Amino acid sequence: MMRVPHELSDDFSQEIDLIERMKETDHRFARLATNYEDVNREIFSIESEEHPTTDEVLETLKKRRLLLKDEIAEVLRNLHRRM
Repeated sequence: MMRVPHELSDDFSQEIDLIERMKETDHRFARLATNYEDVNREIFSIESEEHPTTDEVLETLKKRRLLLKDEIAEVLRNLHRRM
């Protein structure tokens, strides 16, 4: 299986255990993570030319991925503040 760039484990390497726990215990966070992973894989599929599309679609997906990543980062920051 080919490795997909920009996995959450790449972007938040210090937070892997916390991310996995949150995916199991927080439904909102699990949805965020799943949405991020789905969009990320779709971007990878387009960039690897498995599913070609327009530049506009690709840019929209990249913006969506960035927004999801920002939301995930904010949740993680808030968790650390409470600890």
